Amino acid sequence: MWFRKDKTPREPRDPKTSASLGEGLFRKCEACRETLYAKEVERNRQVCPKCGFHFRLSADERVRLLLDDDSAVHLFGDVRPGDPLKFKDSKRYRDRLREYEGKAGRPDAVVAAEGTIEGMPVVLAVLDYAFMGGSMGSVVGEVLTRSAERAVTRKSPLVIVTASGGARMQEGILSLMQMAKVSAALARLGEARLPFVCILTDPTTGGVTASFAMQGDVTLAEPKALIGFAGPRVIEQTIRQTLPEGFQRSEFLLEHGFVDAVVPRPQLKQTLATVLRLLAP
Repeated sequence: MWFRKDKTPREPRDPKTSASLGEGLFRKCEACRETLYAKEVERNRQVCPKCGFHFRLSADERVRLLLDDDSAVHLFGDVRPGDPLKFKDSKRYRDRLREYEGKAGRPDAVVAAEGTIEGMPVVLAVLDYAFMGGSMGSVVGEVLTRSAERAVTRKSPLVIVTASGGARMQEGILSLMQMAKVSAALARLGEARLPFVCILTDPTTGGVTASFAMQGDVTLAEPKALIGFAGPRVIEQTIRQTLPEGFQRSEFLLEHGFVDAVVPRPQLKQTLATVLRLLAP
């Protein structure tokens, strides 16, 4: 007897029950293209165990990575952005803010907390690249300024982790003013002789690099992080020259004296704790 093909259309599968068996179990490295066991990457602090590629972390993951367990107390969560210019490009700025807040679960591109690092009190601020590319607007500037002031009040070191495309164009000159505002707050921190450590992650560019990101008493960077003002492609088009290999990566900046150390993520907390012990009053 011949087999006959059943031409009756099948009922569509429920996506909740038809997910692939391996979905969520594996991820592909963006550098070496190896297929990795997701749990192994997670245990390795989101670093590829094959080639050392550093996946980007969210701000909340950064806080958990650096602060001691159960020590984090979040700060300044009530600071919210406005729309002073009534800006509109492909969509209204206030609609874009609402969309990103829904995705990120926070009102803007910064998270601040105080806690301890190996038992030492510290104020920590982290830029979140997932929120409009970590762009610096009025809220980011205000939260970073308050974080520096909090560190002065508590006589604690300040640690800032950067990940940003630069100043936020939707707020115009107000976003550029944050460069001077945060720098002034860091100057007061320096007058109080309190340490400021900046950790540069991929990418750190634009007005963030041109201001507080390069003002740390000690500047650390993660491996292969893009760090600069304008991107390499823009620079090449401007000067019409081929840039050196690895230009604007953290290793290149270490070689030329712009950062003090390039630290793999699994050793970052321990290195930061050592630096703070050396600098803290």
